[in-house]
Amino acid sequence: MEEFFNELFDYNFFCNKQLIEACSDLKEVPKESMRLFSHILNAHQIWNARINGLESEFGAWDEHPLKSWEEIHYENQRNTFEIITNTDDYETRIDYQNIEGRLFTNTIQDMLFHIINHSTHHRAQILADFRANGLEPVSLDYVFYKR
Repeated sequence: MEEFFNELFDYNFFCNKQLIEACSDLKEVPKESMRLFSHILNAHQIWNARINGLESEFGAWDEHPLKSWEEIHYENQRNTFEIITNTDDYETRIDYQNIEGRLFTNTIQDMLFHIINHSTHHRAQILADFRANGLEPVSLDYVFYKR
């Protein structure tokens, strides 16, 4: 399982880095893309914090300036790799509260996979926003990463 999650998070890191670089090359990043990428960063941090039994530094929809994306992204990734390295049982259940304060329980495996799936979902929205704003979307397909 550790190898599986390491590969998924390498791919996640690659995709987010590609988007950060693409946005850095733009004169102006579309507002919705800024909002969605900040949300990707926030959600990753929130889920890492939940797994570690900590409070999140960010709210789900806090917005971050482009210049801070790379640092936040790197910290999220570093924290996730620590979680993966230090997890003996991915079926361990974690209790947490969602942003509305409701109590839930999920396994570490489910939480880690959710980070990946959630990020992929919102990256697709960002790429659609790029196209809607006349920008060429970055190719982030898994097969291109593996090549």
